[in-house]
Amino acid sequence: MVNRCGWAGNDELMISYHDFEWGTPIHDDRLLFEFLILEGAQAGLSWSTILRKRENYRITFDNFDYNKIAKYSNQKVDELINNEGIIRNRLKIEATIANAKALLKVKREFGSFDKYIWKFVNHKPIDNKFKELSELPSKTEHSEQMSKDLKKRGFKFVGPTICYAFMQAVGMVNDHVITCFRYNEIKQFIRNKL
Repeated sequence: MVNRCGWAGNDELMISYHDFEWGTPIHDDRLLFEFLILEGAQAGLSWSTILRKRENYRITFDNFDYNKIAKYSNQKVDELINNEGIIRNRLKIEATIANAKALLKVKREFGSFDKYIWKFVNHKPIDNKFKELSELPSKTEHSEQMSKDLKKRGFKFVGPTICYAFMQAVGMVNDHVITCFRYNEIKQFIRNKL
């Protein structure tokens, strides 16, 4: 019997996401952008809904190539709103384009989105050592600082709660409960990378 975080449930897609992705530190700008967009798309919805649409998002949004997305036209937005494979919310679609443009500015200033975004945890994952899922916060001081700075730079759908979910997803925090098999795997992964 494998011990894992209870939120994964019995859903194959959620289990796979939990076991192979969630909480693993990511430093690739394209993948960081993908998670930022997907976490924003999730607002008001369940993560399983987003996971089921993830492949459609990759196809529809040029595999999250922010260089291409930054050039999307109003006509492209209209096309996307009619695409049933994604969340058809105009504000979220327009936010994806705004975020691509903002990310390009951040890259010019910091050299990479990775260098910019990881500075909010001093470039090292925070190990929270939670025993129960109920201990996991919905936002923290770090996510509030990140949210404030992202908004100042023109990013959209980046409230403190979305930012914290993003931080969990991309491994800026290790929020696997300590009884979960992934908790120690992530710790080992971090030790091997440092």
